[in-house]
Amino acid sequence: MTAVLATATASISCYSAIEKHGPVSTSSGLITGHIAPNTECVMEFLGIPYAKPPVGDLRFAPPQKAFTPDLSYNASAFGYDCPLTPSKPVNYPGFYPQAQRILNYFASAAGTPQSEDCLTLNIWTKPISNTTSDSTLKPVLIFFYGGRFTIGNTNTPFYNGANFASAQDIIIITVNYRLNIFGFPGSPTLPSQNLGLRDQRLAVEWVRDNIPRFGGDPSKITLFGQSSGGVSVDYWAYAYPTDPIAHGLVAHSGTAFSFPSNTNPVQESNWNTVVSAVNCSSPTPPSTVLSCMRTLPWQTLLSAASAIKPAKSTSPLRSIPPFYPTPDNVTVFSPSSYLSLTRSGQFAPIPVLLGNTDNEAGYYRIPAFAQNITSPTPSQIISSFLLESFTCPVLHQASARTRQNIPAYVYRYFADWENTRLYPTSGAYHGVDLHMVFGGSEEVSGLSASKDQRVLTGLMQRAWWAFADDPENGLGRWVGWPRFEIGEGKTKRVAVVVEIGRGNRPGVEVVEVEGYERGCEGVTMGALGVVAV
Repeated sequence: MTAVLATATASISCYSAIEKHGPVSTSSGLITGHIAPNTECVMEFLGIPYAKPPVGDLRFAPPQKAFTPDLSYNASAFGYDCPLTPSKPVNYPGFYPQAQRILNYFASAAGTPQSEDCLTLNIWTKPISNTTSDSTLKPVLIFFYGGRFTIGNTNTPFYNGANFASAQDIIIITVNYRLNIFGFPGSPTLPSQNLGLRDQRLAVEWVRDNIPRFGGDPSKITLFGQSSGGVSVDYWAYAYPTDPIAHGLVAHSGTAFSFPSNTNPVQESNWNTVVSAVNCSSPTPPSTVLSCMRTLPWQTLLSAASAIKPAKSTSPLRSIPPFYPTPDNVTVFSPSSYLSLTRSGQFAPIPVLLGNTDNEAGYYRIPAFAQNITSPTPSQIISSFLLESFTCPVLHQASARTRQNIPAYVYRYFADWENTRLYPTSGAYHGVDLHMVFGGSEEVSGLSASKDQRVLTGLMQRAWWAFADDPENGLGRWVGWPRFEIGEGKTKRVAVVVEIGRGNRPGVEVVEVEGYERGCEGVTMGALGVVAV
């Protein structure tokens, strides 16, 4: 009875705080939030537009600010997913009953509605009072989803921020950005490329300008992302070296050196293939072609773009999407430029937290199986995939920051819980660590979490909060995680990796990096065809 009364009292207090505070005034209008389901005291504001709908003349154009302060918005539902072609179900051998449900939520296949009018963000936070001062403003974590820049959405329990915001005094934000041909068209006639990355920038600018009204500290914004979202976060450091807005960056299983990309001619060819397929390629000036592409239904363009097969790469577990970020020397740079920029330290001088899972291929085997690739060899999994795309890019980037005296932290996630497992040997697969940070494994899988799993979830949420609060020293002060360091001269190398959940133990272990970096000697990193050092 006491516990029930306590919960009821907390809910009444939260509702009272919401009613007292009222709608939040933003550049997008008056935003009204509500109590997040299954929480006692978390407010959620869903589907907030941060940009004008990218339709008509704004299709294939940089995002435009949505300045509509006189409007009112009931932020009670997620916005539309940006146009994408969801991953199809795969009858993978040994799948557990929860596997397809987990994959549907992870790979944008849960049937959530789509529209070009999709540039929205979502906010989760505990209620604030009118007496909130600058000294009590919360740190802010902004998440960019993965999906090879081809799929991804925020309307999924995989990335719901309510549990994290309930567990820690932090604001969690997820962002929708354009994908596939709409976000990365690759046409050389367009004055601006990489529209999806530009969407991310405008969303972060919106947060910077409006988050104090939600109780967030604009000087404590940290970006984090997974897979291509992690790549986006790493790209950010090079694109905005003097104005990153963020004070810290967290990249899960993806850096600028992780994944191969198409050359500009291939991107252009793929664009022209779609132009031809939708009958916009008559011999007219390019502007007329673009006008034609802007008048067609988005479903028509998506269907034509989805018909182009991904290109092969050096690993059978990794293909190259037909529409992918294009080097424009503004938001994305060429392979040789990334190498030289990294060597000379020309990136935002802000701390980073980098890491990956111990069995990334546990997920990648599934889409490979769908392409009739059924038996990758151990060397293909370890040498040409785990090392090339994850282990070595992470160590490369951590070392580069450390050489510039920028704090860097490195982790490896090992845990393999029953309610996140896909098949008997899926292990700590690509993306599974997000269950812990967002704390949504039960909602995603439909199965209860174990006691140890809940403990480790709390530890990781505390760690990510500590980094967001103080990227330079928070991990050391609050959870005892050491920095990645490099000894000088004949001094013993003391770089370390924090291993999370090894053996399903609800804790961490600190190990010297030597065992990891030894495998990177002579390895060519996945994205750029350069040797990791």
